[in-house]
Formats: sequence, structure tokens, C-alpha cells
Amino acid sequence: MDELRSAMEEHMDQMSDLIQKLSFELQSGLRPALDNFIGFFHAIDWKEPWLMGLLGFHGLLLIITIFTRKRTNFQMFLFLFALAGVYFAEGINKILSKNWKKFATQNYFDPNGVFLSALWCGPLLVISMIILINTLFTLCYLVVRWKRAELRHRARLSQSKED
Repeated sequence: MDELRSAMEEHMDQMSDLIQKLSFELQSGLRPALDNFIGFFHAIDWKEPWLMGLLGFHGLLLIITIFTRKRTNFQMFLFLFALAGVYFAEGINKILSKNWKKFATQNYFDPNGVFLSALWCGPLLVISMIILINTLFTLCYLVVRWKRAELRHRARLSQSKED
């Protein structure tokens, strides 16, 4: 009986420690993540021409995505283009890390590819998600149109059989 009691007390102590750790993490909230983001944001020289060009490229790609939302084939091309950009990001990071002195004032391209993931892959994945959601809406609309046409066809068939 004493063994059971000591095991229960030990378990309760472990649970108490876990609850205290969770409480501390919830109290700290998103502050550490926000501090890391702000540090990352301030470490970048946003006035560099190649960075402004990169942001302009992503802006242009987003505008093209929005204006061509009714052209499904072109959207699929953009979708594959964006995903190919994400796929080749590791190779792009290696090339840029070797040649950063030619176009940048500091080496942003670490071996883990954090910078390129945030500023290259992140926007491309957001654009890909927009295209995917648009495609799903288009498919839902087509299914509804198809079902309505099928119901109209069945109604005509049943009406012609009655006559």
C-alpha cells in the first residue's frame, strides 16, 4: 500500500511540474517568437535593390494570380511554377551563398536556408495556396453546374416519357 501511495505522490509531483511548465509557457505567450521576428526583420537591409526586386516579383506574381483566377490552365502553370521555385530553393540558396558579394551587402544565405525560406519560399507557398483554394472553388462550381445539367436532363427525359 505504501508503494502505491509513493507512486501516486510521485505521479502527482510530475503532473504538477508539467502544469507549472505549461503555465509558464502560456504566460510568456508569443513574446519570444515576436522578438525573434522583430530581430530578423531589423537585421535585413530592405533598401537593397535585389530585395526590392524580389518583393516586386512576389507582388507581381500575386497580382497575376488574382487577375487570372478565371483561367484555370494558366493558374495551373503558375501553381507548378511556384512549387518548382520552392523545390529548387536549396540549390538556389547554395548558388546565392557562393555569389552574395556580387549583389548584396551582407551574406543572408545561411546553410540552413532560413532567409531564403522566409523570403522566397514563404510567398511562393502563399501564392500556391491561393491558387489551390481558387481551383477548389472552381471545381465546386463545376460540380454544381454538372449536377444541375444532369437534373435538367433527367427532368426532360421523364417529361418526354410521360408524353
